[in-house]
Amino acid sequence: MKKERLFILGLLAVAMLPISCKEDFLDTQPLDKISADATWADGALSEAFVFNVYASLGYGGFEEESLASLTDEAMFTHSGRGINVITEGTLSAATTGNARIIPQWNELFSAIRKANIALKELPEATFDNAELKDRLMGESYFLRAYYYHQLMRYYGGAPLVDRPYDLNEDYSIARSTYAENVDFVLNDIENAISLLDGKEQTRGRASKLSAMGLKSRVLLYAASDLRDGPTASSQSSTLGSYSNLELVAYPSGDRNARWTAARSAAKDILDMASGYKLDLSAPVSAEEGFQNYLSVSMGGGSAVGDAAANVELLFERTHSPLFTEESNWPLGGIHQGINNGPNGYHNWAGNTPIQQLVDDYQMMDGSDFDWENPAHAADPYANRDPRLKATILYDGADWKPRPDDVAAIDPNNQIQTGSYDNGTDDKVPGVDTRNSPIENWNGSRTGYYVRKFIDPDPAVVDNQSSAQVVPWPFIRYTEIVLNYVEASIALGDEGEARAWLNKIRYRAGMPEITATGDDLVEAYRNERRVELAYEEHRYHDARRWMIAGETLGRVIKVMKVEATLKPGATPLSPYKYDPTVYDYSYNVVDNTDNETRTWDDKMYFMPISRDEINRNDLLIQNPGY
Repeated sequence: MKKERLFILGLLAVAMLPISCKEDFLDTQPLDKISADATWADGALSEAFVFNVYASLGYGGFEEESLASLTDEAMFTHSGRGINVITEGTLSAATTGNARIIPQWNELFSAIRKANIALKELPEATFDNAELKDRLMGESYFLRAYYYHQLMRYYGGAPLVDRPYDLNEDYSIARSTYAENVDFVLNDIENAISLLDGKEQTRGRASKLSAMGLKSRVLLYAASDLRDGPTASSQSSTLGSYSNLELVAYPSGDRNARWTAARSAAKDILDMASGYKLDLSAPVSAEEGFQNYLSVSMGGGSAVGDAAANVELLFERTHSPLFTEESNWPLGGIHQGINNGPNGYHNWAGNTPIQQLVDDYQMMDGSDFDWENPAHAADPYANRDPRLKATILYDGADWKPRPDDVAAIDPNNQIQTGSYDNGTDDKVPGVDTRNSPIENWNGSRTGYYVRKFIDPDPAVVDNQSSAQVVPWPFIRYTEIVLNYVEASIALGDEGEARAWLNKIRYRAGMPEITATGDDLVEAYRNERRVELAYEEHRYHDARRWMIAGETLGRVIKVMKVEATLKPGATPLSPYKYDPTVYDYSYNVVDNTDNETRTWDDKMYFMPISRDEINRNDLLIQNPGY
């Protein structure tokens, strides 16, 4: 106690010592913040600011809930979370549904504000590195364009804000037309292309090719049915009744010119860069096709597959196991396997493929799969497009080594989503079903699991103490090829369209397409569907083609597999897939226990939330809600 008292007295003595008076004594800098002047006077700090603009991209498509589950690609296993609000058509300005899947209006404008700050400050920045300044300006233009493109494709025309607002300004601003938004975004993209020309490409950061890829997408969307006022109005009475159609489409104009611009933008990239193995003149083998697609989906982020496939990525979201924020709930990015893998691996079965997607993968000879064909129905996963095996885990598919506590049940490391005859009157449920002894609440409701984007490396264990670093493909080369094909078909150049479409098919091991006319349109759309599965394109493609009613609004179909012992056969214990021992039946049924889907044409666009409308009543113009 005495020592303590002396210590306090000592402090008081120090406090009473005379101090030389200086005017800057109280002019201190906060230790947890950096001033604006300091930020724009230092190249590294300016770069850090722009990195924070990138941060609004989140995990890309690797959130726990996937955009695929709002389409006819997948369904989300766990009920609720606002997904049903969207898929069942009950969404409104007051109830907009899941906010992690759909980029929210306010979040996008927050990101745009950060980009606007960078674009305002960088021209006057005092750090001495002109090349870095140009690069950061180019990235900021690209990011503002990217966030506006997100606003456009989910909500339609948005208010155009090209500067950061100051305090006490009037923040009310009306929405601009869709055409004005397109022009604004294209201008930003051209600035980005110019400023990023010749700059070193860095994984995860925007480049000249990133900007060119975004330009291709924006122009393709602008030429599509949903964005052509006369076409949209003729195909939907709901859209035809809008008094402000210009907010979401071109009310008139030369659509042929828009297709020409879209084709030209795509061709510029095809002439400048090359994708992965798109120079083939004939189909590869089925096994090589599987390996090619696996490599593309890994994007160089796995020890499995060809790292050279990273050339496909024009703009990506990189991941690192050192990014510890991703270890917290909600999991994303590095935990794609936990979020979506089989429950027999202690994973969560998040966004499981539905039967409609599985059925759209063709046979190896290029014919359509058909449940009415006895050979197809008896063995539905044999002799299929190799991309099916690389995208979807189905009953009997080989997968990673099981965890130690599950290995005794399945030492063969095969997906078990069926029920299997054990020689009695009962059937044993597979370890990856909802009747599994392993975390049955995390079992698939569809009979499938997604494989695409989950690292198949056995050394990467899908749990919270491990992590994968597979990148998310915001924009990839093959998307641009498909954009070029679509524009070529629209402009009547079917030969060119088939030539490029078949380059993609050859890489996958599939035979060439020879279709013409409407059959070529359908062949192209199906090719785009399977090639870009789970890449956040189907949601937008079904809308811009205005086929959502007959695709996204369908009843979800799921798979029920049963294995019955052949006469005289002895059940395998532990069970493994073996058609010499079991007869397998594959039964497609409607999902009735989790989600009932419907379609209303108002769902072509997401509603702006009531909170945002209340902040700016000029947003009440939002059509459809």
